[in-house]
Order: sequence, then structure tokens, then C-alpha cells
Amino acid sequence: MTTVADKTARLKEILHEMGGVLIAFSAGVDSTLLLSVAHEVLGERVLAVTAKGPLFPAEETARAEEIAAAMGVRHLVIGACQLEEPGVRSNPEDRCYHCKRNLFRNLADLAHVNGLAWVAHGEQADDMDLHRPGSRAAAELGARAPLREAGLTKAEIRELSRERGLPTADLPTQACLASRIPYGEEITEAKLARVEAAEQVLRVHGFRQLRVRSHGDIARLEVEPAEIERLASEPMRSEVLSQMRGLGFRFITVDLQGFRSGSMDR
Repeated sequence: MTTVADKTARLKEILHEMGGVLIAFSAGVDSTLLLSVAHEVLGERVLAVTAKGPLFPAEETARAEEIAAAMGVRHLVIGACQLEEPGVRSNPEDRCYHCKRNLFRNLADLAHVNGLAWVAHGEQADDMDLHRPGSRAAAELGARAPLREAGLTKAEIRELSRERGLPTADLPTQACLASRIPYGEEITEAKLARVEAAEQVLRVHGFRQLRVRSHGDIARLEVEPAEIERLASEPMRSEVLSQMRGLGFRFITVDLQGFRSGSMDR
């Protein structure tokens, strides 16, 4: 059985062979570990690039800037995956493909301008079993996934992140805001902003792993199963209900299955 140490050594070998890399940096668990190891192996031959736009929560951009600065890594923030793109706004089932194709095309150009041979992203071994149209776009444009190539899983990435003292070690799973809107329903900035504000309501109340799925005037709240009782009990229930209605939702429901990544895919 391959150990975490073996996989880490393989990751470093892959990055060393790449020679220089631009990393698509969301400041999530996976891309933060990838950036940390890449910076250790390649030093100045690393550039982190973060996408900014209505699909991405503002707090993610802020976290990316903070982490990159703390690591001493070169970092750029670019506009990407804007709603003017028909394949994004119309929200087809392969929306992520259209968004990521645009993003990785821009990243490839930036890598070339900066003299870097490769673009890399934070996909890891567990992602291979999930609905990831964006992975196809990345592969088509020659982007690599060193964590996946090394065979590292999410649990192992969290373990390594703790060992390195990374602030993202226990960060909840992330996804772009568009994943809260059913496929086939047009995505607008107003809908995305309302979802972002609704999720912030839950975070302020101490919920960590969560989603607010938007179904027209219905908000479907996903929190961890162990937290459902707290969410549905007074005075939490009344407070959340009032705040969600203040954002324009008429009906607020709690999903009894609890949080799960990609529930819209199902």
C-alpha cells in the first residue's frame, strides 16, 4: 500500500519535473496544499492565480490574497467565468465545462507570458468519482492535476495540510455559487448575491459546512446532519427564518438529508 509519505514524495517529483507552474488558486483545501508544496519545490517558479467574479464568494478572494501573501508567493487575481458567457448564464449541466474552459484558456496565456511551462489545478484522487465537467476542460487545454497524479485523497490532503500548519486544513468543502442554482435556470448576479448573503447568515450563526440551494422563491438549507436539530430549534429557527425572508425568499426549508457536495447533480 502506498503511504502518504510516498505520495508526498511523488508529488514533489512531479512538481520538480514540471520545472515551473501557474496554479489555479481558489484558496481551498486542495489548491492551498498544492501551492505550498509547489512553492517549497520550485520557489520563484510558481505563480498563483485566483479567479474573481460573481460566481465566486468575495471571502474566497480575500482568503487567497492573505494565504499567498503569507507564503510569499507571487499572486494575481483575474476576472473569469463572467455571466456574459452564454454557456455559463444559461446554466446547462456542463456549465462548469464552459466556465473552466474560459478560465484555463486565460491561465495558459498567463503561463506563457510568465515563462511557465505548465498550468496546474487542485483536483485530487477523490474527485475522479464526481461530476466534474471542468476537469474535461482543464485536460483539453493541457492543465495538470499533480495531487491526483500523486494519488492523494482529500483526507490525506487535510492531514498534510495540518502537518504544514496551513489555515485551510479543516476548511469546509467549497464550490462556486452557481452550484446552488438548478441546471437549466438562468444564472443572474442577483441570484448569486442572494445565495451568498443567505449562506453568510448561516455562517454568522456558527454553521460551517453548509449550502443554501435556491429554487425560485424557496431556499433549501443544507447543514451537517448533526446540526439540523439546532437549526430547527428556537430561537435559531425564527432568527434564520426572518433573515432569509429579508433576502427575498418566501419559503425556507431544511433538507433532512443534510449537507452533501453536488446535491444539484443528483
